[in-house]
Amino acid sequence: MNLLIVESPAKAKTIEKYLGKEWRVVASVGHVRDLVPEDGSVDTENNFAMKWAIMPGKEKNIKIILDEVKKADAVYLASDPDREGEAISWHILDILNERKVLKEKPVYRVVFNEITKKAIQTALSAPREIDQNLVDAYLVRRALDYLIGFKLSPVLWRKNLGKSAGRVQSVAVALVVDREREIEAFVPVEYWSLDAMCISKKEEFKARLVKFNGDKIDKMYIGSKAQIDSILSALGQPTIDAKVISVEKKKISRRPAAPFITSTLQQEAARKLYFSAKRTSMAAQKLYEAGLITYIRTDSTNLASDAVASIREYIDDKYGSKFLPETPNTYVTKSKNAQEAHEAIRPTNVATNVDIGGDEEKLYELIWKRTVACQMTNAEFDSVVVDIQTNKTDAIFHAVGTTRTFDGFMKVYIEDKDEPEEENESKLPPLAIGDEIDIEKLLPEQHFTQPPPRYSEASLIKKLEELGIGRPSTYAPIMATIVDREYVKNEQRRFFPTPTGWLISAFLANYFQDIIDVNFTAKTEDTLDEVSNGAQKKLPALSAFWKAFNPLVAAAHKVTSPEVMEKINIALSSHLFPDGNNKCPECDNLLGLKVSKFGPFISCTKYPECKYIKNLGINNDTGQTSEKNDSGADLGDGILFKIGRFGPYVTDGNKNASAKKYSAETITIEIARELLENAGKKAEAVELGINPTTGKSILYYASGRFGSYISSNKVNVGVKEQPDLATAIDLINNKKPSVKKGWKKTSK
Repeated sequence: MNLLIVESPAKAKTIEKYLGKEWRVVASVGHVRDLVPEDGSVDTENNFAMKWAIMPGKEKNIKIILDEVKKADAVYLASDPDREGEAISWHILDILNERKVLKEKPVYRVVFNEITKKAIQTALSAPREIDQNLVDAYLVRRALDYLIGFKLSPVLWRKNLGKSAGRVQSVAVALVVDREREIEAFVPVEYWSLDAMCISKKEEFKARLVKFNGDKIDKMYIGSKAQIDSILSALGQPTIDAKVISVEKKKISRRPAAPFITSTLQQEAARKLYFSAKRTSMAAQKLYEAGLITYIRTDSTNLASDAVASIREYIDDKYGSKFLPETPNTYVTKSKNAQEAHEAIRPTNVATNVDIGGDEEKLYELIWKRTVACQMTNAEFDSVVVDIQTNKTDAIFHAVGTTRTFDGFMKVYIEDKDEPEEENESKLPPLAIGDEIDIEKLLPEQHFTQPPPRYSEASLIKKLEELGIGRPSTYAPIMATIVDREYVKNEQRRFFPTPTGWLISAFLANYFQDIIDVNFTAKTEDTLDEVSNGAQKKLPALSAFWKAFNPLVAAAHKVTSPEVMEKINIALSSHLFPDGNNKCPECDNLLGLKVSKFGPFISCTKYPECKYIKNLGINNDTGQTSEKNDSGADLGDGILFKIGRFGPYVTDGNKNASAKKYSAETITIEIARELLENAGKKAEAVELGINPTTGKSILYYASGRFGSYISSNKVNVGVKEQPDLATAIDLINNKKPSVKKGWKKTSK
């Protein structure tokens, strides 16, 4: 019997259908081993030696694998085809050798980018050894994340500045904070545009003023009402005679977008389906494990030649030869370190009809459309550009008309944009030079320049990708982490930095500039890629990082909290006091930012003698801080909304109830009454299903002492909302404890 070890139970079931009775397929359920969660697990004094331990809840998975290995003739390690997948295979092999169960049985590494019978058989026919370069890149990545977490996070804790810092998450938060600074500093500038409602041959169309008295009218040229009034007076009203002085006709074409990679799938799912990156990743993972799409963590736009052939055959049969280009469309992968051996994300069989419902079906349809469209012909347009000159005044109006003459790929799919584009185009009547035009109405419009938009998940992922920060497997976890740790709030599909986000970014900018420097972080990603392809070795890469990072940690430990807060107050003064007034309204002393273990707040420098406190909350319309005081907000019926040591709460004087999900702007008397009525009641459990790893039920509790959580086999995990079973299983099985209990050391 041959044993195939994959990552997920769902994938194991799918693969088992394709293999005969001589095969047994089992799942590791993701990573099975990690660094021991204690200081010293990466020994910086001993060539960065690492202490590993079986993760809590994974001993049962290991036992199943060990039992099956004992019965097998050969072992095939088939974890995912990326750096993390290679590491999982390496960990499993190390455990098998440590437990001495192989007894000279052959062990092979196999990889496939799609779960189809053909792909699996091809992989099994060409096994290889574990790629040590990929493993070393994982070891470097894991060591860096550990060192930052275990060396920098205690600095934050001791100074009450935040929960943690990380290589990529800190850059993501800094980008959100920097964008908010731009918005706060932005000063709108007035400008005007002038459109003309034109009539030719009884057809109306719009044209825009582009030239006046020999001056080119660009976007910001008309800067005041007085200036626009002067132009209107010169042009005269109500009807203005004009004529066509130029007509330019041309054909333009538009090429289809490249097939999806991880980041573009997350971006487009956010735009079209309003999915978070995490939601997209979960749905895509299920589609992959079901054998419906190719591997989902990729930065390559390549498509396999046989896949292209089947897509082209489908297009020819379904839409006809007009929609099929003479040669296949090819796309250049923008990522300089892309895994070109991987494919873009595509359906495994473009002719497959999928009726699975839910997020998976919506995402599959999106992937299917993008994949088919990428191999179709260009969309074709007729463009007409017309200039119209007034007869009495030297004014030229410009009109553009565009008509789609052939759908091409747009018959199937049109890509969305993060921000809406200005549309000045309109359909034009047939026009020729010399044609007379009646301008029946002038349409002046006042505008103001707009601040840069806040990042959405899609645009933040796009920005990180442009900067070379993060990789396909990290974008969704980054987005989830910065929200879960309350460094940003995702409101109205836009990121707003929280007070803690402002605070930690200011601290890191002053004491750990490299951690949030985009060039440093991008260079670190490049280093990991260089280790992956063998261009750099593991130990020099780790040594270079530690040599730069360790002195910063040592220096930060020596800085006193008052010194830190003085620098942070200077860095955030324009944000905290945008009007420049930092005087206490009660005693006229100065106000300043302070921190406690419950978060940052503004208080009088004479606090606690002076009781004035300005609690920091986000106003979602402006991103500014909002002010509340100790007396609380009166909701009526003697019920108050207050901010206490453990966060927001409501009280009627006799009973208190947590109101962590609400702010002074969102709480209502009805909500407060319900919270008080349910205070103290034991939360009812919702059974989500059975954890296949332990055989125990997973329960969801909507409210607990620290909010919503799931629980199984004495393992509790906090959640924002009720998860599905697959997510709950992953959270329970992969929880990393804050204490040593439950970890079993395996090796050094």
